[in-house]
Amino acid sequence: MSRVKEKKQNKEDTMDKIVSLCKRRGFVFPSSDIYGGINSCWDYGPLGIELKRNIKEYWWRSMTYDRDDVEGLDASILMHPKVWEASGHIEGFTDPLVDCKKCKQRFREDAIEGSVCPNCGGELTDARQFNLMFKTFMGPVEEDASVVFLRPETAQGIYVNFLNVVNSSRKRVPFGIAQIGKAFRNEITPGNFIFRTREFEQMEMQYFVKPGEDEEWFEKWKETRFKWYEGLGIKKEKLRFHEHAEGELAHYAKKAFDIEYEFPFGWQELEGIHNRTDFDLGRHTKFSDKKMEYFDELNKERYIPYIIETSAGCDRTLLTVLTDAYDADEVEGEERYVLRFSPKIAPYKAAIFPLTKKDGMPELAKKIEKDLRKHFKVVYDGAGSIGRRYRRQDEIGTPYCLTIDHQTLVDETVTMRDRDTLEQVRIKISDLVPEIQKHIAY
Repeated sequence: MSRVKEKKQNKEDTMDKIVSLCKRRGFVFPSSDIYGGINSCWDYGPLGIELKRNIKEYWWRSMTYDRDDVEGLDASILMHPKVWEASGHIEGFTDPLVDCKKCKQRFREDAIEGSVCPNCGGELTDARQFNLMFKTFMGPVEEDASVVFLRPETAQGIYVNFLNVVNSSRKRVPFGIAQIGKAFRNEITPGNFIFRTREFEQMEMQYFVKPGEDEEWFEKWKETRFKWYEGLGIKKEKLRFHEHAEGELAHYAKKAFDIEYEFPFGWQELEGIHNRTDFDLGRHTKFSDKKMEYFDELNKERYIPYIIETSAGCDRTLLTVLTDAYDADEVEGEERYVLRFSPKIAPYKAAIFPLTKKDGMPELAKKIEKDLRKHFKVVYDGAGSIGRRYRRQDEIGTPYCLTIDHQTLVDETVTMRDRDTLEQVRIKISDLVPEIQKHIAY
C-alpha cells in the first residue's frame, strides 16, 4: 500500500473509531435508530448533550458575559414568509440537482465529475434548481396562503429585531446581538457524521458598526474568533484562515474569511466571518417599509449600520472538539483511548471511586459525590478494578479521578489523578471544589 493510501486509510479509521466511540459511550446516536435511522439526523446522548451544553455556555459567556457590547436574543424558528423574500432565500437559496434516469438517485451537479451517474453509470437529467428550505403550513389548511418555512439560518431573526434591541437595551453602535438556535436545511449531500446535517444548531453574532469602520471591526473579530477556538483547547496547528476569493464571495459580502479545521476528511469550514455591509438591513427596509436606521444622538446623524457576522456551527464545533481531543497511547503495557477535552468543556469534571466496597468507603465516596454535584457535573463509579475505571473515564474525557482509600479514612485526603499527565496527588476533601474549579474556570 502506498504512503498516500495508507495515510488516507488511517484517517478514515480514525473517523470510524470516533463515530463508534460516540455511540458506545453515549455522545451521539443515529436518530430513530430502532427504525433503521433517518439520513443525516442525530440524537445527542447523556455525554453528548453535556459536551454540547458546555460548548454553548463557553460561547455565550465569551460573547455576552465577558463583553459589554453584545446582547442576547432568542428569535422564533417560524417567521413571516416575507423575511425569506427579503433575505433572498426564496429566490436564491438553491442547489443545482441532477437525477439518474436509471437508478433514480439524486445528486448535486457540482458534487459529481463527468456526465454519468457516479452510482450506476446511467444517464443524468438536465440540472434543475432545488430550494434548500423546509416548507410547512401554519394553521389547519394546507394552501399557498399558509406556507411558512423552517428557518435556514438564525441571522434573519437578529436583523428583524435590530430596532427592538436598540430601543429596549439603549445600546449604541458599535454593538452586537448574539443568538444560539436551531436551523434547518434540506441538504442533498449531507455527511461526514455530524459535520453536515439537515437539522443543526448555530451560534451566531451580528455586530452593527458605522459605515467606514467596518474593515477595522472585521479584523478585530477575525482575531477574536480565532483565539476563541484556541481557548477551547483546539490545537493551533489544526486551524487556519481561508479567504473567500471574488468568485466565492456571497452576493451580500464585501469580505469573508472562514476559520477552517483539518478534519480526518480534510480542511473544512468551522466558522464564517463576513462583512455583510448594509445589505440585510437595507433589504428589510425595502420589504417591510420600516426604516431600519440607527440614529446617533451624539453626532445627530442617521445611517443603516454595516454588519460584521460571526457564524459558527455548534455541531461542527462539537465534532472538532471530539476529533481534536481523540488520542491513543499506552499505559502500563495496555493501549488506552482517551479524549483530551479541555476541562472546562468536559462532560464530567471528575469521577469518584471508592477503592473497595467495604470499610465505609462507598458511603464516603457517595457523600463526596453529592457535595461536588452542587458545583459541577461529576460521576460515581464503583464497578471493576481501579485500572478499568480509569480507562472508562479516560475514554469519555473526564479530566480528574478521585479515589477514596484507607488513608482517606485517616486524614480526609483523596488521591486526585490527572487524565493527561497521569500524575496522582493527595488532596484534602475540603480543597476539592476550589482545586477543580481552578482548572475548569472559563
